[in-house]
Amino acid sequence: MTRTSITPGMPWFDTEGKRIQAHGSSILEVDGTFYWYGENKERSTPDSGIWHWGIRCYSSTDLYNWDDRGLIVPPVVEDESSPLHPSQGVDRPHILRHPETGRFVMWLKVMSPKGQRSTVLVADDILGPYEAIHEDLKPVGMNAGDFDLVVDPTDGKGYYYFERVHSELICADLNPDYTDVTGYYSTHFPLLQPPYVREAPAYFQREGRHYLVTSGTTGYYPNPSQVASAPSYHGPWTVLNDPHPDDPTRSSYQSQVSSVFKHPHKKDLYIALADRWLPRYTASSDAAVRMYAERFRPMGGHVDGVWPELTEVDTSIADYVWLPFRFTESGAFLDWHDEWRIEDYA
Repeated sequence: MTRTSITPGMPWFDTEGKRIQAHGSSILEVDGTFYWYGENKERSTPDSGIWHWGIRCYSSTDLYNWDDRGLIVPPVVEDESSPLHPSQGVDRPHILRHPETGRFVMWLKVMSPKGQRSTVLVADDILGPYEAIHEDLKPVGMNAGDFDLVVDPTDGKGYYYFERVHSELICADLNPDYTDVTGYYSTHFPLLQPPYVREAPAYFQREGRHYLVTSGTTGYYPNPSQVASAPSYHGPWTVLNDPHPDDPTRSSYQSQVSSVFKHPHKKDLYIALADRWLPRYTASSDAAVRMYAERFRPMGGHVDGVWPELTEVDTSIADYVWLPFRFTESGAFLDWHDEWRIEDYA
């Protein structure tokens, strides 16, 4: 069935009728086609021991109907020591296209027994094949968690925002080909411990201001997001607001933002792409998330360190919550829509 709208939180199927598997995702437009890519969780069922089954990509011309283009980075099944083995915690792929060479550079966060590291791959086509050129990379000597990649539209300089694990947020300059960092970096949002530490940075720029959406560090449990703004890539950052102020559960509509997509053909349409990792644990039907939300007052942090017990985590059925930003002088907000259309924006 052809889709004509976006329905946040509802299961999303590709043009073959299969559940879309592109989590921790981003969108990149290449030559008039949109490419949505992310973690393939189709085999990440309870007790499977499989964190991911590669990086999957979909293509579309309308952002509604998506063709499955397959695994652009397949798992490395035969080598348990590989950062791409299915048991390794591969998260949040981000791809940059170099404005001069046209080459595609992909960074991956990898949680492994060695710590949290980065793997960097390159390809001549967004659909691959990708070649790994860095594995187990510690950018500026740090364990690197959730991240986002940015290219300045005027000078082509690259920036890498990442969570220094359980500590603070880092903005590091990328080298000219985007495959490593230069060594120059700045530190932001220093906090003592999870869940206060900020993760899942999602960057965007609007009207000369820089914005970051971040969440607290609570694993798959949803928590209140924050929006911060700054006059430059390296800050200083000022926290503005919770983008989900109308959510009484204090759980960001039971989702976590992975990236923000500026629609290239709309004047002011910025779309937050978020995952609802625990679709079975809804605020209206399950005491777990309700009890969890009570632990957060007012913008993060639990009171007594007791988390509600999850009886089952099944990320193979995680859903997507895509919502358009609304901007005011005081901040950036994500109002809930059961259904919304790209065509309603100029």
